[in-house]
Amino acid sequence: MTAKLAPPRAPRSPAQLARYTRHLSLPGVGVEGQERIANAKVLVVGAGGLGSPIASYLIAAGIGQLSVIDPDTVELSNLQRQTVHRETDQGQLKVASVRRLADELNSEVSVRLYAQRLDASNALELFAEHDVVIDGSDNFATRYLSNDAAELTRTPLVWGTIFQYSGQVSVFDPRVGPMLRDIFPDLPEADSVPSCAEGGVFGALCGVIGSLMATEALKLITGVGKPLSGKLWLYDALDASVRILTFARDPYRAAVTELGEYAVASCAVSDSAQELDASEFELLRANQEVLVLDVRQGWERELAVIPGSVHLPLERLANEGWREIERYSATETVIVCKTGVRSLRAATELNEALPEGRARVRSLRGGTLGWLAEIHHEIVTY
Repeated sequence: MTAKLAPPRAPRSPAQLARYTRHLSLPGVGVEGQERIANAKVLVVGAGGLGSPIASYLIAAGIGQLSVIDPDTVELSNLQRQTVHRETDQGQLKVASVRRLADELNSEVSVRLYAQRLDASNALELFAEHDVVIDGSDNFATRYLSNDAAELTRTPLVWGTIFQYSGQVSVFDPRVGPMLRDIFPDLPEADSVPSCAEGGVFGALCGVIGSLMATEALKLITGVGKPLSGKLWLYDALDASVRILTFARDPYRAAVTELGEYAVASCAVSDSAQELDASEFELLRANQEVLVLDVRQGWERELAVIPGSVHLPLERLANEGWREIERYSATETVIVCKTGVRSLRAATELNEALPEGRARVRSLRGGTLGWLAEIHHEIVTY
């Protein structure tokens, strides 16, 4: 059992007793535990795949104040996993969906919405105002910012990540246990792991991981059970396996004393020899014979495509390398993908094995979607 967070709040109405009867009858929660839930302030970072089940279960549990921070708007591709949104929400702020959910599910929950990005200018104040923070973000920079803000404000942080078919959950509670930097000391390079947009994510996985994160937050608030402090919970949906790794504070790690720089540049070389933007790409095609290699999957080309591009899936290009490219007679080669992440990685790897006398390949910055937007003013999302 860990230290309880929010103090209990009274009085209780008959309707509240009826609503929360399944909590009230639970050993370790009971009336006092439910009152602590009703008095707790929780900040959720992100209103997407993880934020959806997190917000749903905290609202249902009767959390006193739920704050959600997310600057993004709803896109069609979100709906495969972000269950708090609806088709009619496309183009609207994601955080607005959380307010609608609260209004429909539990109108007694106080909701605060921040349609902005969590950054070094607001993190410390937001963390200090809340009893627990739950990080459902989708990038390394925000995860490390959340960790450091939690350590500085001594705010318990529930942390989770998802990618393709796997997920991880832990609790970084600076009051009693180790933090993210004790197990993963340094912020990884921005493109060391593909994003969910590039690598995909199994939609229902978000429910598994997000629900566990909400569970850990409620355990921290009520003091019931043993939170995942000092433990990393790993789930693989493909074989339904679960592993739990234990870790401790690193006695040699320097304590976090201030927020730092969390915007990480790509580890791949980004210069005129490696990338070109849409206008440079068009100028090159007007004056040279250019081989445009589209390394996306086949279904992606059905949604958006650069005319004249040759389909060469990334896996095949990775296996064949320059042998595949040398089948074509073009003097210049430009690799394209959805947004420029996969293509830049492919160009970097190919240029590291550059044959003698062969011109370097380049990547189209912004990818197919960026080219469509800049050259044809056509906005495509997927």
